[in-house]
Amino acid sequence: MSTGRVMDWRPIFGHDEPYDAQVDGIETAVDTAREGGFSVVEGACGTGKTMIALTAGISLVRDPDTDYERVLVLTSVKQQLRQFETDLETINENLPDDAEPVSGLTLVGKADVCPYNRERAAGIDDGNVYDRCETLRDRTRDLTGEGGETTAASLAAQARSQQIGLADSGSRGGGATFLETAGEATPYPPDLPSYGEGGPVGAETEYCPFYARYLEDLPDEGSDGDAAEVVPYDFTGAGMVTPEDLVARSARHGTCPHSVMGAALGHVEVVVGNYYHAFDPRTVGSFTGALVDESTFVVCDEAHMLEPRVRDLVSDGVADATLRDAETELSRVIQPVKFEREGRQAEGGSQTADADLVRAELNDSDVSYEELNRTLEFLRDLRGELDRRVTAYLDRTHRGWKSNLTDLADAEIPLRDPAEPAEDELTEWAREAGYGDADWVRAEAVGAVVARILNEAEDEERTRAAPAVGRVLGEWYRRGHTDYFREIELERTWNEVEPVDSWRRAYTARLALHNCVPSDAIGSRLAAFGGGVLMSATLEPIEAFTEVTGLEYLEREEDRPVVERRYGLHFPEENRESFAVAAPKFTYDNRGRPGEENPTREHYADAIERIGRLPGNVLVGMPSYAEADWTAGVLEDRLSKPVLLDAASDDETTESLKTEFFAGEGKVLVTSLRGTLTEGVDYSGDRLSAAVVCGVPIVNTSSPRTKAVRRAYDDEFEDGFTYALTIPAVRKGRQAIGRVIRSPEDVGVRVLLDERYARESWDSVRPYLPDDGEFQPVSPDMLELGLERFRSKLESDSSV
Repeated sequence: MSTGRVMDWRPIFGHDEPYDAQVDGIETAVDTAREGGFSVVEGACGTGKTMIALTAGISLVRDPDTDYERVLVLTSVKQQLRQFETDLETINENLPDDAEPVSGLTLVGKADVCPYNRERAAGIDDGNVYDRCETLRDRTRDLTGEGGETTAASLAAQARSQQIGLADSGSRGGGATFLETAGEATPYPPDLPSYGEGGPVGAETEYCPFYARYLEDLPDEGSDGDAAEVVPYDFTGAGMVTPEDLVARSARHGTCPHSVMGAALGHVEVVVGNYYHAFDPRTVGSFTGALVDESTFVVCDEAHMLEPRVRDLVSDGVADATLRDAETELSRVIQPVKFEREGRQAEGGSQTADADLVRAELNDSDVSYEELNRTLEFLRDLRGELDRRVTAYLDRTHRGWKSNLTDLADAEIPLRDPAEPAEDELTEWAREAGYGDADWVRAEAVGAVVARILNEAEDEERTRAAPAVGRVLGEWYRRGHTDYFREIELERTWNEVEPVDSWRRAYTARLALHNCVPSDAIGSRLAAFGGGVLMSATLEPIEAFTEVTGLEYLEREEDRPVVERRYGLHFPEENRESFAVAAPKFTYDNRGRPGEENPTREHYADAIERIGRLPGNVLVGMPSYAEADWTAGVLEDRLSKPVLLDAASDDETTESLKTEFFAGEGKVLVTSLRGTLTEGVDYSGDRLSAAVVCGVPIVNTSSPRTKAVRRAYDDEFEDGFTYALTIPAVRKGRQAIGRVIRSPEDVGVRVLLDERYARESWDSVRPYLPDDGEFQPVSPDMLELGLERFRSKLESDSSV
C-alpha cells in the first residue's frame, strides 16, 4: 500500500531510528487512512506498535491536507494505556524545538477523578459516587440556573469563605482544614457545603463547590467563548495530561475534574480511553459522542479482544432486584392518583400535591395513567414467571435444594434451545398471558416518565430502575432470535434478608439478552471514524479477524480499504527456544477430571515438571482454574522451587501474587489461560525464563450461551466452532507464550504442549499459528533434549 513518497512523519517519531517494520507500518497506516481505510497489524512484541499508531495518527492530525482532528486510542488493558501515555511523552520530548507539544488526555470514570471519592470524604465512595454526583450537580444547577436563588460564583465563594472564616476564628488550632487530593490542596473543606445555612432546619441545600466553580467558568450563552475555556491549563503547552495530572490541575483551581475532562476531550490531539468510550451506546450517547466521527483517527489496541469486549458492551440484561425496584417506583407514582380517585388518603396526609405532579408530567408526555398500571401489572407477572422458572429449574436439577442453599453454583437457564434459533419461552409466555407488542415497547417510555416524576418529587437526580427495565424490555422485543440469545442467569450470592427457603437467598437472577454476533455493531461503529489502525500481537488468522469485526463488509460494500500487515519477532533467535510438543490432546475425554490418574495426565505432569526445573521464573498456563489447581499440587510434590497458584480473585490479590512471583529466586506460577496473568502483564527482563501452555483453552462448550454463539456463527460465517471458539482459544495461548520474550536482551523458552499445536489433523490448530516456523513440532522425548540444550546455554552464558 505504501506509495514510496516521503511521509512527513519523521519529526513526530519519538526515537532516533525506526525499525524497518515501523517505517512500513507508519506509511501503510497513513496512506490507508488518507483513503478512509483501516490498517490491521499483527506485530510481535518489540515491533513498536504503539509508536507506529501514534506517529501515523498525529502526523495525519497535523497535516493541513487531511480532515483528521484527533487520535482516539482504545485499549482494554491498563498497562497498555500507560504505554500510550509514555510513548506520547517520548514523542513530545523529541519534537523539534519549534514544534508545539502534542496535547493528550486519558479518559477515566468519575470515581477516579472526583476529589471527594478519591479521599473518601463527605460520605462519597465508589458505591454511591455516580448517584451522588448527579444529585449534587442538579442541585447546583437548580440553585444557579434561571430563576435560581444565587450564582455559581457565590456558591464557590461561600465554600471558600467557610475555610477562611474558620482560619480567622482560630478554630482547630488556628488553621482551616482543606480537602487535599493528587498532592494539591483544594480551596474547599472536606465536608460538602450547604446553601441556606442559618435558615429553618432542613432548608439547607448541599451542593458541589467544584461543579459550581466549573459553572462559573463557563462562557455566557451567546458569547463567542468556547467551553474549553473552563479547562484550567493551556492545551498548547500541557502535552500528555494523565488522570492524576488532570485532578491536580483541577483541584488547585477548585473546579470539577470530570467536567473539565468532558470539556477538554474534544480539543486535544490524542485521547486515550477504553473500548466502552467508543462502543458502549450509553457512554457514547452521554459523554464521548463528539469523538465518534470522520475527523477521528481511531486506534484499537489489543484488537484480539475487540470482538468479546464489544459483545459484552452491546449485550443487555436486567436483574430480578431491578425488576422489583421498578415495580416499587411504578407503585409510588400510581398510588397518589389512585388514592385521589378513591377518595382515600395515604398515611401521613393528603396525596393531592403528588397527584397533581403525576398528572402534569403525564400530560406533558404521551404516557397515560392506564399505561402505568398496565406496565406495573406486566412487571409483577414477569417476576412471577421468573420465580416459577427458577424454582422449576432447581426442583429439576437440585433435589432438596431448599435445605442446601449453600451448595448451589452459578447457572444458566436457556429460554430456547441454543442450537435451534426460535422465539424464546418468555416472549411466548407473555403473549399467552395477554401481553402484546405494545407492553414490551411502551415500557421504555413509561420508565422514563416514572424516573422524571420521582426525581421531581424528591428533588434528587438518582439512577432509577424503571428506565433500565423499560430499555431492556424494548430491546427484548426488538432483537432477533438468532443473533441474540435470551436466558436467565443465576449468580451465586447470599442475602440474609430473603426467606430461608427462597432461591433469592442464594442467587441473584438476571434476564439476559446476549448479542451473539457483534460484527455489525463493531463494523458500523468503525465506519463512523475517518480511518485507523487495529493492532495486536495475536490477530492471526487476520482474514477471520476482519470478518468477525465487520471490516470485510466495510471493504466490500463501502469501498473502504482494509490493509493487512504482519511483523514477526525480530529479536535474536539464539535467545529463545520454541517448541510445539506432540503430547496427547489435553481434552476432557483424554484427561478426565482433575485428580484422575491416566496416561494423559502423567504425560503433562512430566513435561511441566521438566520445564519447571529450568532456572528462573516459569509460567504455566492451564485451560481452567481447576486444572491449574491440579497442576500446582503435582509440582509442589515434584519441585524444590516455590510453586505459586493463581485463583479467580480480586485485583489486589492478583497484584500481590504477581509481586511475590517477581521477587527473589526462581518460582513457578500456575494460572488459568482465561485469567489476567497471561495477558497484558509485563514479564520483561529476568522476570520470566519460560512459559508453557497446556492444551487449547476452548471455553466450556456445554454452556447454553456458548452453544448459541456457535450456532449464530455457523449461520454468519459457516464454521462457527472455528470462528467462535478455536481461534479465540489459540489467541489466548499465544498471548501467554508472548510473555517470555519482550526485548532484545530477553532469553527464554516457549512451549505449546498439545499435539493439536504440533500435528496436522481434523482438529489441528497449527493453521492458526503464525506461518514463521518458530514453533517446530517435537515429540515429548525431544522436548527434554531441547530443554537440556537450552539449560546448558543459559549456564554457559551466565559463567561468562
